[in-house]
Amino acid sequence: MELGMIGLGRMGANMAQRLQRGGITVTGFDPGEQARALVQGKGVATVASLQALVQTLPAPRVVWLMVPSKVVDATLDSLLPLLSPQDVVIDGGNSWYRDSLQRAARCAEHQVGFVDCGTSGGVWGLQEGYCLMIGGEQDVVARLSPLFKALAPAPDRGWAHVGPVGAGHFSKMVHNGIEYGMMQAYAEGFALMDKKADFNLDLAQVAEVWRHGSVVRSWLLDLSADALKGNPGLAGIAPYVEDSGEGRWTVSEAIELDVPAPVITLSLLERLRSREDNSFTDRMLAAMRNEFGGHAIKPAGGKPG
Repeated sequence: MELGMIGLGRMGANMAQRLQRGGITVTGFDPGEQARALVQGKGVATVASLQALVQTLPAPRVVWLMVPSKVVDATLDSLLPLLSPQDVVIDGGNSWYRDSLQRAARCAEHQVGFVDCGTSGGVWGLQEGYCLMIGGEQDVVARLSPLFKALAPAPDRGWAHVGPVGAGHFSKMVHNGIEYGMMQAYAEGFALMDKKADFNLDLAQVAEVWRHGSVVRSWLLDLSADALKGNPGLAGIAPYVEDSGEGRWTVSEAIELDVPAPVITLSLLERLRSREDNSFTDRMLAAMRNEFGGHAIKPAGGKPG
């Protein structure tokens, strides 16, 4: 089986390599010359244009997009006129599922199939395999199953056809929302232990203990233990946490469906809070406490007055 991989960043490049290890012939394209050169050095053939990519692939073609969600539509604008009926486009990035529904309709106008594949695994996917949540028509997904088996941790696990178009990215959206909540709980727990100076806890040691037999063991805990071993005080790491957008989509969907999701929602808000160097909210709270109760105000850069 042959595949065209569009987008050769960390995820796309690693996925291309894992596919080739699984017996899939991959041709890659990225607008960045350096990205193409790096993946060529790993044994993956590349081309310098979308047109060349389409010409290289045998019909019916399979093209996998691993590009940021904000450029998927622009990529389709350039790609769809080059494709033929029965070709298939797979969007493996973190796209909003409602955008995926619209993109599937666009592809259908060209008689091109569309599959949305929520992909989890990060930088460890090349070694460990990827978790794949796949949305699309049954016959199309079945035809593409060799790709998913090659990418997954094993041919019989770690991937599933979860439903029609949109279901793959919807499942991945919720997956990432859950991830937000889990990460926040771990972070708060370790912060609490760090604050308990009386016990002088070795956080890396505690994390390592929890990894074995504990009900809170997980891959996120494994990664936390590794991080604490290498940098126990988290020196040089700014208290600033980005969000990918999928947490926001999850919270929005929960509100629309009247599903209470307080943990996921609060974990998103905490990420937003982390970006405030001089929080107006906190300064306003301090001012109100001073007004109603005469509580001391701490001057900026000083001690409470």
